[in-house]
Amino acid sequence: MSADKYEAVIGLEVHIQLLTQSKAYSPDSTEYGAVPNTNVSVISLGHPGVLPKINTKMVEYGVRLGIACNCEIREQNEYARKNYFYSDMPKGYQISQHTTPICTGGYITIKDKEGNTRNIELTRIHMEEDSGKSIHDQDPFNSLIDLNRAGVPLLEMVTEPVIENSEQAYQFLTEVRKLVRYLEICDGNMEEGSMRCDANVSVREKGATELGEKVEVKNMNSIRNVQRALKYEITRQIKMLDNSEKIDQETRAFDAATGKTLVMRTKEMANDYRYFPEPDLPIVIVDEEYINNIKANMPALPNELYKKYTEELGLSDYDATVITESKLIALYFEELIGKTSKVKAAVNWIMGPVKSYLNENAKEISEFNVTTDVLATLIELIENGTISYSVATQKIFPLLTEGSAKSPMEIATENNWIKESDEGSINEFVKEAIAKYPDKVAEYQSGKLGLLGLFMGEVMKLSKGKADPKIASMLVKKSLEESK
Repeated sequence: MSADKYEAVIGLEVHIQLLTQSKAYSPDSTEYGAVPNTNVSVISLGHPGVLPKINTKMVEYGVRLGIACNCEIREQNEYARKNYFYSDMPKGYQISQHTTPICTGGYITIKDKEGNTRNIELTRIHMEEDSGKSIHDQDPFNSLIDLNRAGVPLLEMVTEPVIENSEQAYQFLTEVRKLVRYLEICDGNMEEGSMRCDANVSVREKGATELGEKVEVKNMNSIRNVQRALKYEITRQIKMLDNSEKIDQETRAFDAATGKTLVMRTKEMANDYRYFPEPDLPIVIVDEEYINNIKANMPALPNELYKKYTEELGLSDYDATVITESKLIALYFEELIGKTSKVKAAVNWIMGPVKSYLNENAKEISEFNVTTDVLATLIELIENGTISYSVATQKIFPLLTEGSAKSPMEIATENNWIKESDEGSINEFVKEAIAKYPDKVAEYQSGKLGLLGLFMGEVMKLSKGKADPKIASMLVKKSLEESK
């Protein structure tokens, strides 16, 4: 297979389910996991004579996402009926946007493993409603329908066909998920269906200008599975071209168990949805004042925070990337550095003890009971030499995570964990440590300088972690040199 002869062209359609309390055009609840067919009404079920009403939060969230993606925001927004019959579409049509998407243009910036950035251009973002859900695995003879999801508001983000491989698609979806979580418009959980992705992929010879035959891939319930599906599909199409086989325009489903795509249906031509303007909804005007009000209340976005951390605070690319991966972690860090000037120490605590504790206990930062005030105090006690880092991390921090109401200073004082900085006292521990390992003393003096750590460990053990490491290190070196 001559894969180097070909290039893939990928476009993604991302459906973003919005965190509104009610549906797009009716007051029904959007609660996830409710008893099937209970979050419905005559409006969402499409009864004759009922009238939809616009959920203004959907418009606001569309503008928020458009601003974050550097899109053009449309002033006059019309709705359209997208007509098709499917069992989980109770009205027989979907209220969407056709010729007037709320956002056009714009881009999402991705970064590869080497740190190179690239903008993935967007075609449009438009508002629409979700369909119901067909369930095929609960009854051996029948498909079941749950219409709770019918009418839930969505934003559909469509990229230009500029994604080149499965890795870029993975990076793009990771950034989209991070962005919608920062904007608090969607929880981004693909496993629950609140963010879904369809991919259009074709393959052509390198240098060709015309696109190859497009195949749509569906049923990918995680970002990792999108990557797997695209990788398989690109390889499949290249093999077919190498064998002079015809690639059909079709829709394929991804089977996560086998890692393969399977034919769902073949398309002879593009679907004709017979769009026409939605007669029951007025045009929505999104004026400049409305956009500016939303801009003024936009939260800090991950790219903005990354830039601040690397350019203003001097953090490494790795540190800034990890901190901004989660909005809640980033907000905690923002609050923390507002209470201590020791930024690098704050980073080390977040990246080290805090994240370790959260991971080991399967907790989110929102469940973390050590406030930024307390952690800032703990950092100051280390930085000013009152307590050692080892005492802070191994003894005081665990007590704080268990819910101790006492301050770090009170805990350190009560347990006699205040750092020992008196040279005379530390020197006694140094003498004891050196006397314990006479053979290692000789090895150190013959050039094995790495043994310094052995003596330092013993000093810290004898002092119960209270000895000032800087003073102890200086005294250990001095004592070893003098005993030559």
